[in-house]
Amino acid sequence: METKREVLQAKKAPPAIGPYSLGIRSSDLLFISGTLGMDPEKGEMVQGGIEAETRQALMNLEQILIAGGSSLKHVVKTTVFMRDLAEFPVMNTIYAGFFPEDPPARSTVQVARLPKDAAVEIEAIAIKA
Repeated sequence: METKREVLQAKKAPPAIGPYSLGIRSSDLLFISGTLGMDPEKGEMVQGGIEAETRQALMNLEQILIAGGSSLKHVVKTTVFMRDLAEFPVMNTIYAGFFPEDPPARSTVQVARLPKDAAVEIEAIAIKA
C-alpha cells in the first residue's frame, strides 16, 4: 500500500530558507521543519531576543500546522534548539503560553549555531485534526 506524502505550503509563514519543505503530511502525521523567529512579511528575524524569537517561531509553526489541517493542540512532540540554555526560563515561559494544557513531549538542546544566527528554532510532529 502506497503512503501519500504531501508537501505543506503556508502563505502566512516565512518560506523555507534552504532545500527543504516547511512540513510534510503523511497519512495523519505532520512533520514540521524547524521554524525560526522570522517575520513572514519582511523575511527577516524579529528583533527582541529570545522572547520575541520564540513567540514568532511558535506563531510560524502554528501557521504551518493550520495549512496542514492541524493545530498546536494536536502537536505530540517538539524539539527546541537553543543557542544558549541560560535563556531557557524565558523561552519556557513563552512556550507554555502556546501550550497551556496537556503540552506535547519535548526535547530541548543547546546548539553551537542556528541559521540566520537565531536564538531558537522549533520543530514539531503533530497529528491531523
